[in-house]
Amino acid sequence: MKLNTITFKAFVVEEKDGAYVREIKMRTVDDLPEGDVLIKVHYSALNYKDALSASGNKGVTRNYPHTPGVDAVGTVVTSNSESFKPGDKVIVTSYDLGMNTDGGFGEYIRVPEDWVVKLPENLDMKEAMIIGTAGLTAGMSVLRLSQLVKPEDGKIVVSGATGGVGALSVSILSKLGYTVVAITGKEAERDYLHKLGAKEILLRNEIENFDKKPLLRPLFAGGIDTVGGVILENIIKATQPMGVVTSCGNVASPKLELTVFPFILRGVTLIGIDSQDYPMAYREQVWKKLAKDWKPETLADTSTEITLKELDEKIDLMLAGKLKGRTVINMGV
Repeated sequence: MKLNTITFKAFVVEEKDGAYVREIKMRTVDDLPEGDVLIKVHYSALNYKDALSASGNKGVTRNYPHTPGVDAVGTVVTSNSESFKPGDKVIVTSYDLGMNTDGGFGEYIRVPEDWVVKLPENLDMKEAMIIGTAGLTAGMSVLRLSQLVKPEDGKIVVSGATGGVGALSVSILSKLGYTVVAITGKEAERDYLHKLGAKEILLRNEIENFDKKPLLRPLFAGGIDTVGGVILENIIKATQPMGVVTSCGNVASPKLELTVFPFILRGVTLIGIDSQDYPMAYREQVWKKLAKDWKPETLADTSTEITLKELDEKIDLMLAGKLKGRTVINMGV
């Protein structure tokens, strides 16, 4: 069969009369952008950027119609790259995939070779998408934090702990021997967070209502923040001398109202995590760790598997803040 005659299903978002309409459509490989590697997608996963793209956020996706999906795993169909050959199992996450380049919510993608990572041994395709961009971000956060803070140094706090990045951060840190304090706004998820490995639960309104002082009593050796805003402010202010806090999200707010005191009086380090364009050498290092030593024992417990037909409903739930863990799309169903 000629490639240009291959038809496949894709979740397409279109702008119609000022509204954004989502539906599953049939497309052909010829509809895909130019690229070095054509991949048949087996699994994808739902991320917050996908939900924004699917709702018409022009800060994420400039032009419609468009197929979101910043995560994809599958097999190489054709390749112009010496690094990949047909049949190779590969992962593509972030870069421009699913943002302005048609993404993993279609059964095929075509991308530059520089975006592609071989699926590590000890990791199957579904596990790779449970990890996905969220797990890669969590892994990057843990990598940077663990270089400076050890388990014996004290407690590590994780915000947004029932979300994709947060849940996987809790699992990985717990596996590495850290004492994890999980922050959540969902009182009913205590058991879930304890199962992931959290030793303590801190409710979101508790940390939001910490004193407004420029420095707080040191509670944490470090933190992984996924939400930004006042929660990140208070984590930094409550971090002990020489502690480390990583920041990878701004769903609460992109603004910080802080003094320099945590940094110059306690030597606290704030590290930003950019998973979108993270250097490939580090990506490969983190993926190998996630496939082996860092693979959470509770990995299956952090995800829900759905079909493409169920995706529209899950996007609305994500935008409403009502999803927990990872949502994995089985593209072969």
